Amino acid sequence: MSYTSVYSAWAADPEGWWMEQSRAIDWVTPPSRALFADKAPIYEWFSDGLVNTCWNAVDRHVAAGRGAQVAIIHDSPVTGTIHRITYAELQDRVARLAGALAARGITKGDRVIIYMPMIPEALEAMLACARIGAIHSVVFGGFAAAELATRIEDARPKAIIAASCGIEPNRVVHYKPLLDGAIDLAAHKPDFCVIFQREQEVARLVDGRDLDWHGFQYGVPPADCVPVEGNHPAYILYTSGTTGQPKGVVRHTGGHLVALHWSMKNIFGVDPGEVFWAASDVGWVVGHSYICYAPLIHGNTTIVFEGKPVGTPDAGTFWRVIQDHRVASFFTAPTAFRAIKRDDPEGKLVGDYDLSSLRALYLAGERADPDTILWAQDKLKVPVIDHWWQTETGWPIAANPAGLELLPVKLGSPSVAMPGYDVQVLDEGGHPVPRGTLGAIAVKLPLPPGTLPTLWNAEGRFRAAYLSHFPGYYETGDAGYMDEDGYLYIMARTDDVINVAGHRLSTGAMEEVLAGHPDVAECAVIGVADTLKGQSPVGFLCLNKGCNRPYPEIVAETVKLVREKIGPVADFKKAVVVERLPKTRSGKILRATMVKIADGETFKVPATIDDPAILDEIRAALRGIGYAGG
Repeated sequence: MSYTSVYSAWAADPEGWWMEQSRAIDWVTPPSRALFADKAPIYEWFSDGLVNTCWNAVDRHVAAGRGAQVAIIHDSPVTGTIHRITYAELQDRVARLAGALAARGITKGDRVIIYMPMIPEALEAMLACARIGAIHSVVFGGFAAAELATRIEDARPKAIIAASCGIEPNRVVHYKPLLDGAIDLAAHKPDFCVIFQREQEVARLVDGRDLDWHGFQYGVPPADCVPVEGNHPAYILYTSGTTGQPKGVVRHTGGHLVALHWSMKNIFGVDPGEVFWAASDVGWVVGHSYICYAPLIHGNTTIVFEGKPVGTPDAGTFWRVIQDHRVASFFTAPTAFRAIKRDDPEGKLVGDYDLSSLRALYLAGERADPDTILWAQDKLKVPVIDHWWQTETGWPIAANPAGLELLPVKLGSPSVAMPGYDVQVLDEGGHPVPRGTLGAIAVKLPLPPGTLPTLWNAEGRFRAAYLSHFPGYYETGDAGYMDEDGYLYIMARTDDVINVAGHRLSTGAMEEVLAGHPDVAECAVIGVADTLKGQSPVGFLCLNKGCNRPYPEIVAETVKLVREKIGPVADFKKAVVVERLPKTRSGKILRATMVKIADGETFKVPATIDDPAILDEIRAALRGIGYAGG
């Protein structure tokens, strides 16, 4: 079927179309209808059905005779181990863990916080919660105690499941002291904690509160799957809020199952039994959707990777994983590819591996600049597909649906809206703008299944943050435009559209130009305060490994490039060379923090930052060109 025919079928009868997709899921009681709109603009999907996520992700594959298929491959270059778990083994492990939780009083609706590194036990904990109807909230392993405490306070978990430590290329991250500190800080206290002791560090357990992972499960009968309503929360995932108070994105069970199952074949182009790899972390939405749930719901083999794109041991580690496990479809962030390209600009390491199993590469998380896409296409010889979505949506808003048909790739575009999403580009007044015109990107309500119905215990905040600015629409917070063929171009966060002497300009468009310079591996552009023009753009350039040309020459060439490609209106005159950019652990560049440094404003160091020391380097670089408050 063509993309156009599928999208048109959805648009003609959205509810009927989603009911049809829901038949791919095993329901205990099928829903009577798809959409429940009685509380609009708060919408729900498949609310009156009864279903269980763990059954759909594990048990049904065993029941269908596929228990011997590998469900999870744990590939850990930081520990030098590879471990495979079949669907039958996974069923046994999850049922036993779920039984132990139930024996300790965890029941449907209770919250459980999971604070673990990239190990199979993290997925098992998620699935065990789903098995008994508990609501999990995974917190990125290694988050500081204060950040973990705010999430304990908001979710009010009855239990916390954690590991003794996480392992980075050059250090052990001590999880248990962070957990202890968070519990001390939080007014709410869990009834108990379950600690998975890793051999690299055995943590001290608190008497009367902490239980050993294995001992806790010993002799406890396994738990059966507990049916829950379609609108029962599967999980809470906290995303950074502008107020400093994290927002708890809620995911309802029924819609989550239906949307993720549909996406695996139609967007990512894989069949059950094939190996799918998303190189992310379960603390982020990509890990929830495309490491844990979607591959297992669809019957794929998923990879849990504990390593980095470079340094574990080199820039060829991704190619080694693809070769060793015969990966068919690979999903990562553009920032990972920029790191690989920076370390191995010629892509020489690609030639050391057999990548014949790979059919496509998917990029999401940050804008995929054309230069990175072209480099990946040239080296991997497969389609490189940019796609766009958010923590809030849980699955792609716009993509190139390889499982339906591979549409022509347009560099810089995540392609077209997926069924379920009526995407519009609006002006400040909420009116659609002409094709090709920059504006705010919004999605007409209702959002499709699998997206957030609300925020945890914060419906008012949900309405204010997403629904109030453009009534009848979900506000994405992204800015961009749509071309004549309906292809979307996501140019920046709305906050990153800068106003230079009355001209609204996209920092993303400037970054695209800078990334095209042969010596530039990665870049960022921010708008800094300018007394004459309102804002003025400043570029940050990370250069390829081995580049030894004088920095002023490269800066002058990038300034000239922007003038040629975008025009004098961009007023792009200043750029600095830096060793690295400040990023979240999921790879997003912290542009808003960089702007505050440039403008000399006070700021809170983001909890999600990969390395706070980078901010001092950024401040020094900005001072060198007359910014950073001095």
